Amino acid sequence: MQKFIRLAQAQVNSVVGDLIFNAEKINSYIKRAESAGADLVTFPELAVTGYPPEDLLFKAHFIRRNIDALNSVAESVKDIIAVVGFVDKTRGNIYNAAAIIHKKKIRAIYHKMLLPNYGVFDEVRYFKSGEKPSVFNLNNILFGVNICEDAWHIKGPIKKQAGSGAQIILTTTRSARVQGREDLSIT
Repeated sequence: MQKFIRLAQAQVNSVVGDLIFNAEKINSYIKRAESAGADLVTFPELAVTGYPPEDLLFKAHFIRRNIDALNSVAESVKDIIAVVGFVDKTRGNIYNAAAIIHKKKIRAIYHKMLLPNYGVFDEVRYFKSGEKPSVFNLNNILFGVNICEDAWHIKGPIKKQAGSGAQIILTTTRSARVQGREDLSIT
């Protein structure tokens, strides 16, 4: 028997540094996706902090408040799975990360592995690279999560995720700003 899941992509414009506003917006799109019958909803890279947060990342209180905002988002996630971009802090390092949230809990965290450091991108200045591609399970459908640059390289995390059985690859990105246009797309 073939398995199906309904995917929603929340294309939202977060405001850099406005963690409360961004969390409220994420919560409203989670509710919209759930009402539309989606099984999983993705948000852009660094949706909690806004993109790019740049030197705000040097402020310890900003990192803590971003994690608090993510935890408040997690409290509103019920049966849907939400993939939400935020800044993670682990063992003194910060990561451009995506949280996989389900039933009010952060079930897993993916750390961006390939950090761009060219043109307008200076992620190496702020973030540590993640070390392992991950595969997650939704109703016996395996999926991988990546963040932007991770998807651009043929030998990047996607190859390893596919080799580990991922049937769907979800890539969150925020490198191109869509001015004034927000939407929820359901597939």
